[in-house]
Amino acid sequence: MGVGGNFWDLLKPHARTEGFDFLRNKRVAVDLSFWIVQHETAIKASVRSPHLRLTFFRTITLFAKFGAFPVFVIDGTPSPLKSKARIARFFRLSGIDTHDLPRVEDRISVDRNSKFAKCVKECVELLELFGVPVLEAKGEAEALCAELNRKGFVDACITADSDAFLFGAKCVIKSFHPNSKEPLECYFMSDIEAALGLKRKHLIAISLLVGNDHDLNGVQGVGLDTAVRFVQDYTDDDILNKLHEIGKEDNTSLQGGQSSDTNSRKDREEKEKKKQENWRLRVCNKIAMEPNFPSSELIQMYLCDNHSYFSDDDLILSWESPKTEILIDFLVFHLRWEPSYIRQRLLPMLSTIFLREMANNPIQTLLYDQYEFDSILREKIRYGHPFYVVKWKRAIPVLDNVVYEGSSEGHGTGPEDAIDVDEPVDLTDESDSPKIHIQEGCSFLLTDENMDLVRAAYPEQTAKFLQEKEVKRQKTPTTTPPSEASGKSDSLKAKGAQLSITEFYRATKTQQQTAETTDLTNEGEETSTEKRKASSSSSTLSKSVRRRLLFD
Repeated sequence: MGVGGNFWDLLKPHARTEGFDFLRNKRVAVDLSFWIVQHETAIKASVRSPHLRLTFFRTITLFAKFGAFPVFVIDGTPSPLKSKARIARFFRLSGIDTHDLPRVEDRISVDRNSKFAKCVKECVELLELFGVPVLEAKGEAEALCAELNRKGFVDACITADSDAFLFGAKCVIKSFHPNSKEPLECYFMSDIEAALGLKRKHLIAISLLVGNDHDLNGVQGVGLDTAVRFVQDYTDDDILNKLHEIGKEDNTSLQGGQSSDTNSRKDREEKEKKKQENWRLRVCNKIAMEPNFPSSELIQMYLCDNHSYFSDDDLILSWESPKTEILIDFLVFHLRWEPSYIRQRLLPMLSTIFLREMANNPIQTLLYDQYEFDSILREKIRYGHPFYVVKWKRAIPVLDNVVYEGSSEGHGTGPEDAIDVDEPVDLTDESDSPKIHIQEGCSFLLTDENMDLVRAAYPEQTAKFLQEKEVKRQKTPTTTPPSEASGKSDSLKAKGAQLSITEFYRATKTQQQTAETTDLTNEGEETSTEKRKASSSSSTLSKSVRRRLLFD
């Protein structure tokens, strides 16, 4: 998609991989059509409404995990050039000769099929229920994404269409993988310019030479390497004018010199210079042979400064609170999900929005009108990035006769007490769900939250947690008492001798085995009864039942 000739392979060495915090508190424009096409390709008919499912999960991921403010952009009426290219691509894939194609008249478009249009309409309805802004472009969605990025309305674009650079994008996120340490694959125009010496008009010239979504053919006999080498000989201001000059030249006037045999007395530099001139003339000759090259209409489209139906002064981007109950009804109808499951999956996004509101204007007291901030349970490292595990207490107590202990012991507050209700993660980009913890008849949710966001929303509670953590750290002994089982190792330490690798690991293994045997002997009898009790309790309540009790 975008510039032909494996253009992304040219840019790949200059990509950056960014972490979770790269998009935090930033606005990002999302090419919705690209998402739908990508999802429909990756997930076949085995999943009901994959476009809705994945738009749902990825939107939550952008909000909750990356902390971004997404703006979704949809395609408008395709240009006549794009319509003609679609027809040509269809006939080419069908093995039909494309030379005698009928001319596509002005404003005559070849829209996508009705099934795709229905997918876009349903996704837009879903996103509006989320409360996120959705904009319609005049033509290509990536063009409006790039314009918003170039004018500073958003900080980056999410699209795999390399045309975005031609429309003026400064930062393009080609893909993101939420379950990795560096989930974002980013391309910066500044890096491309620094590494390859290519600016925006250079890239437009390359697309004209090798082909693009609007002109599949380009110049016959000119590949990506040749195009890059050719445009690098000219400045960004001159390259497009140079293409116009070459296109108007007579073919006979662009004949290169002969072999350098007649110049045997010239030095190596002169020969190399002559060789370069001959190569450039051969490229110019190929360009001159193309009729109506370059396309002024295509150049004007790439350089156009307005790809929307609104002016810059009229554009106001705002994010509203999700219409939760209507959203639940929508997903129940289209995806046949249980309401409790939907509420559970929505909670990470709702908690992020709640913490933002508490940091800016602390009026609300309950998350989702049901849960109040209880405490910071602990710190957690997820994919190499630190988070706070926040404990939310449900204001309405659970039923006395239905209590599910979160662990075999049922009394601690550590991570082992959290019931992980995540379903198996597959290729659907399913978002993280909160963990359920029930303690002393009270229902709690454990969510992973950004540390800075929690600190801004609850500064006093955060300070208390850090103080208690420091006190606990000071009380923790820095040295471990010597074990009786490692007499030989202790004697060597007393003499200041260094243990060999074999002796070190043998001593460590002996200490661990001794400690484990002691713990099992002392705690085995005490916990066996409680484990049987918790096991019998867990066997009577399925995962879906526990979810309904907490979220319905």
